[in-house]
Amino acid sequence: MIDPDAALPEEVHWQGDYIAAKQRGKWEYVGRARGIGAAVIVAVDDGHVLLVEQFRMPLLRLCLELPAGLVGDVEEGEDVLASAARELEEETGYRPGRVELIGDFASSPGMVSETFSLVRALDLTQVGAGGGVPGENITVRRVPLAEIADFVAARRAAGLMIDAKILLLLGAGILAG
Repeated sequence: MIDPDAALPEEVHWQGDYIAAKQRGKWEYVGRARGIGAAVIVAVDDGHVLLVEQFRMPLLRLCLELPAGLVGDVEEGEDVLASAARELEEETGYRPGRVELIGDFASSPGMVSETFSLVRALDLTQVGAGGGVPGENITVRRVPLAEIADFVAARRAAGLMIDAKILLLLGAGILAG
């Protein structure tokens, strides 16, 4: 059943460079500004997965995540796969030989209208140290798939927040390809 407020116009109460606070009827939510999208990358290399740790201001703590980045923030109309490859290299120092779109998913559909494109990166070549753009201070983690559950548990015990998308790695389906 569709909510009757879905037919009402969307109001933007505030908009910054990257996000906007919106309302439709009684529903308040946040969305990306300017049509910017997001790509999240599952990068598997020789039995290892690439993860990143970075400080996230909304959480006020370090967060363990899959590499990810915005689509269309640098170049309007940027292709999701090209953006994913660019972001993976920028954040991790690994360049993919090929990228494949897995599908589009909602981040937190009760509060955020943002969706992300999940991308698989294959045939990786390390071309740099990674770390992101100046100020991001990203730490790259190359974790054996067989040890992912223990690694995640150890990072949680160390006080890191774990991005929910990491749950993908705890099930075998997404990695089977």
